[in-house]
Amino acid sequence: MRLALGGFLHESHSFAPLPTRYEDFLHPGGFPPLAQGDALFAAVRAASVPIAGALAVAQAAGATCVPLAWGFANPAGPVEDEAFERIAAMLGARLSEALDQGPLDGIYLDLHGAAVAASFPDAEGELLRRVRAIAGDIPLTISLDPHCNLTQAMVERVDALVPFRTYPHVDMREAGAQAMHLLLQRIERGRPWARAFRQSDYWIPLTSQCTLVAPMAPVMATRAALAARPGLAELAFCFGFPYADFADCGTALAAYAETREQADAVADALLAELVAREASFASEVLPAAEAVRQAIDLARTATKPVVIADTQDNPGGGGHGDTTGLLAELVRQNAEGAVMVLINDAASAAACHEAGVGAALRLDLGGKSDGAPLAVDAVVERLGDGRFTLTGPMGKGNPGNLGPCALIRVAPGVRVVVVSRKMQALDQAIPRHLGIEPSACRILALKSSVHFRADFQPIAERVLVAAAPGPVAADSSVFAFRHLRPGLRLRPMANARFASGGS
Repeated sequence: MRLALGGFLHESHSFAPLPTRYEDFLHPGGFPPLAQGDALFAAVRAASVPIAGALAVAQAAGATCVPLAWGFANPAGPVEDEAFERIAAMLGARLSEALDQGPLDGIYLDLHGAAVAASFPDAEGELLRRVRAIAGDIPLTISLDPHCNLTQAMVERVDALVPFRTYPHVDMREAGAQAMHLLLQRIERGRPWARAFRQSDYWIPLTSQCTLVAPMAPVMATRAALAARPGLAELAFCFGFPYADFADCGTALAAYAETREQADAVADALLAELVAREASFASEVLPAAEAVRQAIDLARTATKPVVIADTQDNPGGGGHGDTTGLLAELVRQNAEGAVMVLINDAASAAACHEAGVGAALRLDLGGKSDGAPLAVDAVVERLGDGRFTLTGPMGKGNPGNLGPCALIRVAPGVRVVVVSRKMQALDQAIPRHLGIEPSACRILALKSSVHFRADFQPIAERVLVAAAPGPVAADSSVFAFRHLRPGLRLRPMANARFASGGS
């Protein structure tokens, strides 16, 4: 049996301050870089990425595995056409070469599902169209991030799709493995499954999507029960990424089953669960000043760190990781023992390296994406090269490469981890690389929305979610969307529905 494996992963925020370039796939923070051909499997085999799980299952089944191309870039603005076309061309060329060398029994692709390219709003749908144009009806399965904005085109062009079940995403390898198991089943059965596709008419905020707790945890329990029904091959539930300005943005699901009746029944049942639980998904976050005030109060008697999530500048949602609103509040309120992880500012990191450990210098810190840096008198405490290996549940084994980094003190009680490349603060290895033991901190301010919970919540006294200025708005309805489908509600229990688009 001969199988081809590849992937393309990006989560695109239509209103993020910076676009996603080809270079961003070459230097992604916390993930393997773009690879193709023989270098691909070596790059991903030990990493916490879906294709690694798929590869392990395929090889255990005795398959000959043919590497295509695979690339990941951190969430940001839409993917520039140059980047999309170059990576799509790599995949297509490698797939054509594989077919020239002999028949393929199946194809697996590791996709995100929320990519928007400048010329293709449904980037994965377009990529799958090109793959089908080359490969015809060869069995094809994919894994997806549950923040996928699932489309009818994606559902129709694959034999099965498998989103992760967790947020924080601690089951990426498992999702890839499941997609490969389904590919092997599809090859053996010799015919496709019936399928059903449903879209919700309201968006779920990122801050309400965490599968560790309610309101999402009980929905995922219902999903699991429905997926266990006879005849079901997969019940794919995609939470949506509510920052992409195109018609199919939002929560959706797909069912693959032996019969259309079985697929329709479970799809309708899960959609009904979402309708019934809509009110529970409405969420609130704390203003930055109040979050810091509460953190200081809690830290006075806490035995573990108080964690503040800087959710609206989450690099995992399209933020640049450099806004300074929360940091300014930590300084203003003199948050003793606070560490900000992180500020993405290559110029400030370079200045710290030039000055050296122990030096005092004036910095216009952060604010490169929004034009609002914070002027600080900094003391350089530690320097690092930004190279480390992730150790937490989400990224264990993945390479960290954030470029020159520095630990600076910007107020008597406030320190900041400054990095040169953006990455979500989802792993304790980031501050540890600069000599900070997270569990010993009084207050940890993290550039993240939910992913931090996998590694930091177990050591936290309390978690507070703060709304400081940033592009990953907790209420995404604040953006000037133009291309959504009519009737969509941009937050739970909202009366207003999107009524008109643009050109």
